[in-house]
Amino acid sequence: MPTTLVLGGARSGKTAHAQSRTESIAAPMHRRLLMIATAQAFDAEMTDRIARHQADRDERWSTAEAPLDLPVALAALTPDDVCVVDCLTLWLSNLMLAEANIEVAFDALVAAVVACPADLLLVSNEVGWGIVPDNALARAFRDHAGRLHQRLAKVAEETVLIVAGLPLRLN
Repeated sequence: MPTTLVLGGARSGKTAHAQSRTESIAAPMHRRLLMIATAQAFDAEMTDRIARHQADRDERWSTAEAPLDLPVALAALTPDDVCVVDCLTLWLSNLMLAEANIEVAFDALVAAVVACPADLLLVSNEVGWGIVPDNALARAFRDHAGRLHQRLAKVAEETVLIVAGLPLRLN
């Protein structure tokens, strides 16, 4: 099934674009709409942010939480599912906080994406266009995110960059 990688900056409209695309794919055949969320609410601001994202989805949507085990969540999907994963950079943050082996996790995710029988839209923040971060942790995060995006773009049928709410198809 088709996979689309949706990249963009913070508040660029990535999730709204992915949700809209997902709804139009699912509607003609009455397929299940699923959001796989990777966020963890470590503070009040993130709790509010998660609530706003949940409010953007109506009753047609199901939600699965996968802050760390994203490949397992993808393996549970069926051909009847149309799924948004939101978002890969939060998943990466969770992996780094858990001191997981990033390359092993990336290998598992890429394999799960390739094997996934559902239509899949992967949302992620493009973080590589800013200045070079001043600390090792932030540089590692930026570098890991860039490598993850490159790997997923190679296996995705489509990669879309969202800027100011407008999509630009990259391939």
